[in-house]
Amino acid sequence: MSDLICVGAIAGAFGVRGEVRLKSFCANPEDIASYSPLTTEDNSRQFEISLTGRATNALTARLSGITTKEEADAMRGLRLFVSRDRMPSLPDDEFYHADLIGLAVHDTGGRLLGHVKSVMNHGAGDLLEIHGAGLRDTVLLPFTRIAVPTVDLAAGRIVADPPEGLFPDAGGTSGT
Repeated sequence: MSDLICVGAIAGAFGVRGEVRLKSFCANPEDIASYSPLTTEDNSRQFEISLTGRATNALTARLSGITTKEEADAMRGLRLFVSRDRMPSLPDDEFYHADLIGLAVHDTGGRLLGHVKSVMNHGAGDLLEIHGAGLRDTVLLPFTRIAVPTVDLAAGRIVADPPEGLFPDAGGTSGT
C-alpha cells in the first residue's frame, strides 16, 4: 500500500462521549484535520476528523461514526492513512517515513548493512531501525545528515556512515 501515508494513530478514548486521543504524525500536528477524511490501511473504514482540543502528547478529536467511549476505546492503536496524492510535495532533503521503510542500507564502502524496518522518533530526532542477516538485533541509526549522507529513493538505497562500533565489522577481526 505504498500509495498510502500514515498520518496518525488513535491512542484511545478521551472522555465519555466518543472523543479520541489522536497522535498526529504531521510536522504541524493540527494539519491532520486538513487531510480528512482519513482511512484505515485496508481502506475498509473512512473517518471525517474534527479536532476538539489537546491532551498530553496528543490532540483530541471526534471521528465520524464514533459516539461512545466504548467505540472510541475499541479504536485504540488504529493507524489512519491518507492517499499520497493528497500529501504535499517535500523538499529534496525530506522524506515520508513510508518511503524509507524497506530501503537497503549500505555503508560508505558499499557493504550491505541491512534494511530499514521502521522509522522512530522518541523526541530527540528520527532513528532508522535497521535489520538484516548479519545483525543479531536491530540497530538504531540516527537519521542525521552526518550518519546518513545519501538517500536515493530511485535506487532504493541509503548510504550510511554510522558511528564506529554501531554495526559489526565485516570479516570480524579479533584484534589479538
